[in-house]
Amino acid sequence: MNSLRTAAPAAATPAQSPAMGRWLILAEVLGFVALALGSRYLVSLVTWRFAGPISLIFTLVILTAYLRGRGIGWRDMGVRALPGLKAKLLLIPQTALTGMVFFGAVAAVLIGGPAIGLDFIGQVPDTVEDRWGDLEGNLPLFLLWLAIVWTVAAFGEEMFFRGYLITRLETAFADIRWGVVLAVLLPALLFGYGHYYYQGLSGVVVTGTIGLVLGIMFVLFRRNLWPVILWHGIIDTLAFTATFMNWDI
Repeated sequence: MNSLRTAAPAAATPAQSPAMGRWLILAEVLGFVALALGSRYLVSLVTWRFAGPISLIFTLVILTAYLRGRGIGWRDMGVRALPGLKAKLLLIPQTALTGMVFFGAVAAVLIGGPAIGLDFIGQVPDTVEDRWGDLEGNLPLFLLWLAIVWTVAAFGEEMFFRGYLITRLETAFADIRWGVVLAVLLPALLFGYGHYYYQGLSGVVVTGTIGLVLGIMFVLFRRNLWPVILWHGIIDTLAFTATFMNWDI
């Protein structure tokens, strides 16, 4: 009788099932996505230009507190220490490889899209220039955007879209054959949608492709965020510098 009583608690319960765990994680992820999008909308009522950075910072603060309460740190989601000189030097080829894949994918979309009749791809709406402001030759504004690039864009977006979303979705879809594919694809779609409000439909496709590339590289680099953080900062810095210097590229 005692042995039967001891064995009984080992039986599977609904709370322990993979399906139940998946839905709990998906509810968590949807909650933070809703927080990010909802807070951006509210902030846009006050300052449209900086709604994205402000709302993402707010979301990351809440998310960090939530994760810490569960005993999870950002090191578990890709922002980890790089021990030794070799690990640090390895970032150079990893970042370069990310850049090559990035340019190849973006070129394929910008050239291939119009070739198959998607003429809207590559068109830049006026709202893009409106968001950056009078950037050409404006050093204070240029430095402000560079600060945002290396904090909110490079670190913030990669921590949320790649580090958090991919890691949590991989856990949610761990028992699904194509779980890793879904975990990379869904955040890429969301990343593209997140740029719709000022880049339009073309921005959704292009930035969605960029999100897919960065997500794939994050997984290939064994969930190491540093190469994609560095590349994100580098390419955005080049883009803002080109506008500031009025380079025709």
